[in-house]
Amino acid sequence: MIRYNGALPNGDRGRRKSRFALYKRPKANGVKPSTVHVISTPQASKAISCKGQHSISYTLSRNQTVVVEYTHDKDTDMFQVGRSTESPIDFVVTDTISGSQNNDEAQITQSTISRFACRIVCDRSEPYTARIFAAGFDSSKNIFLGEKAAKWKNPDGHMDGLTTNGVLVMHPRGGFTEESQPGVWREISVCGDVYTLRETRSAQQRGKLVESETNVLQDGSLIDLCGATLLWRTADGLFHTPTQKHIEALRQEINAARPQCPVGLNTLAFPSINRKEVVEEKQPWAYLSCGHVHGYHNWGHRSDTEANERECPMCRTVGPYVPLWLGCEAGFYVDAGPPTHAFTPCGHVCSEKSAKYWSQIPLPHGTHAFHAACPFCATQLVGEQNCIKLIFQGQTSESLKATYHHDSVAFVHSLTAICHLLLQLMEPLPTVSLLPERKGS
Repeated sequence: MIRYNGALPNGDRGRRKSRFALYKRPKANGVKPSTVHVISTPQASKAISCKGQHSISYTLSRNQTVVVEYTHDKDTDMFQVGRSTESPIDFVVTDTISGSQNNDEAQITQSTISRFACRIVCDRSEPYTARIFAAGFDSSKNIFLGEKAAKWKNPDGHMDGLTTNGVLVMHPRGGFTEESQPGVWREISVCGDVYTLRETRSAQQRGKLVESETNVLQDGSLIDLCGATLLWRTADGLFHTPTQKHIEALRQEINAARPQCPVGLNTLAFPSINRKEVVEEKQPWAYLSCGHVHGYHNWGHRSDTEANERECPMCRTVGPYVPLWLGCEAGFYVDAGPPTHAFTPCGHVCSEKSAKYWSQIPLPHGTHAFHAACPFCATQLVGEQNCIKLIFQGQTSESLKATYHHDSVAFVHSLTAICHLLLQLMEPLPTVSLLPERKGS
């Protein structure tokens, strides 16, 4: 789940977690459309809904409701996601608060996530295809789309509709790899069809049907529930993703190199993954306008209004000065490269290709906006590239050596060329007689 750096702030518990694994169920619980009923009275509609079968009700008017009954499907497993804590929900999600909030129970004035937001249906046989549908069945095994909900009858006669704030999906182009590019955000209907986005998130008029696309989830697909965004990873994709042990090994490798603050000369160290919310004495800090890494100091302020605007003592660049946090959620990485780049302005650190990938992904924000955000804390990214390459003291020294070597070689080449030119100018000139010609006697 986007925003959580490996776990919920107060720890994963029960069905409320930062990530959720889908396994083949001991017994199939999938359902598929069966009988369609056109009802003219609320009593008849209620009678069908109380039969104990799954059903979706489309209320067209006070006097007409279409009820689609669903029957058991032995070939699929169904998993449901939503804000409700009722038993039909497998994965309980809450509204994402941008930034590093320590309290995952922070008060939300009014949640925009549906209580029964969506359902994911997976084939029980290879290749275990997973499909997403808007809306989930409640404790009575029903989905109700009222009069005000967007709904319609398709040319083939079957009913379909959209939830209030919608379920949006984006499939990256090229899969979830270091070469991937962001795809186009689409909306998924209750029956799993794909549509362009509505004019506003909760508009009554649906978008246009996109017949060339499906609701099949791919490695790296993003699912937005209007308040929470999920990243879908396949088993094969996770096989090529760095593990928590790999990230911990990278952290220890950085610390073993004993990077130093170039001013205080004190040794810096990334805190352990278990203490990723507590700023420690040795924690590295960085100037996000230039990337120079330092230890913490309380000087260099250049703004009376921005408390963390500091002047870098190495290059005099003024910009945000923040502690660096290692990105611990392995599922967000597109490669296993070393953590060399930091997102701005939050300071979460990951590999270069992972940072550049997320820096170009527009994530839904609220009910109208899209912007790039850090996957580890959901903070909106800023700056020219949305991320910055970190410069540790050792790297600075090496880069200066490389520059000095390059300049020295260039100087020698230039000096050689000048010497050749001088040698050419010093060659003896042809003899010229300046004496007047003698006149004949």
